[in-house]
Amino acid sequence: MTRTALAISPHLDDAVFSAGGTLARLAAQGWQVVMATIFTASVRDPRGFALACQLDKGLGPEVDYMALRREEDRAAARALGIDEPVHLPFREAPHRGYASAPELFAELRPDDRIGANLADAFERLVADTGPDLILAPQAVGGHVDHVQVVRAFRAAQPPLPVLWWRDFPYTVRSTEPKEPLRSIFEHWPEQAVRLDSEAEHRKAEACAAYASQIGFQFGGPEGLRTRLSAENGVERFRLQGRVPPGLRDAGFA
Repeated sequence: MTRTALAISPHLDDAVFSAGGTLARLAAQGWQVVMATIFTASVRDPRGFALACQLDKGLGPEVDYMALRREEDRAAARALGIDEPVHLPFREAPHRGYASAPELFAELRPDDRIGANLADAFERLVADTGPDLILAPQAVGGHVDHVQVVRAFRAAQPPLPVLWWRDFPYTVRSTEPKEPLRSIFEHWPEQAVRLDSEAEHRKAEACAAYASQIGFQFGGPEGLRTRLSAENGVERFRLQGRVPPGLRDAGFA
């Protein structure tokens, strides 16, 4: 019987950057791997900070930025060898009233009430995919979209094992990255996944598929390679529940 892993990614790159090697290893072991990204909605005529985020990446206002990113995500999934990705139609934080880069990493806005809708969507997603294992972010770095995903998922969480990943590249930008939800995870055991050469290669190819983000996030392809090498071929998680049988073959230490 095929087992299913569900990765819940806030943005179109988070799951790949943070847990792509693990997803590739699971797929290589015969798992069905579903990568679902939450904030992927296209927004016509972006303005203000949302438009600035697009222009900063060299994309004109006429470009459907999120459509471009969804295509990048499909290419990344192919590189990992996993299923066609799922894209949920929620708007990113700059389209929900967050008006500057500092605000993206500050407290949640009181009028940002997207959490209830996310929780409902997660319940449907889990019902539709029937996962044996879920992978999700810890919100390391403190991005408000990541925080909303963690809170909403915990509100809807089924009784399944969860591997909570440490959000890359925030993990390598600082020796002590912001961790607003640390108290949730710190009592669960750490779980390391060591990537074999094939998984490392697939992850690197998948990360490179997000061409619109590489310059902004890493300064270019060489910067991406440098950041990935800083992880030393290991992806780290907090484990809630028990590891499903057979995962030792997928690099779990």
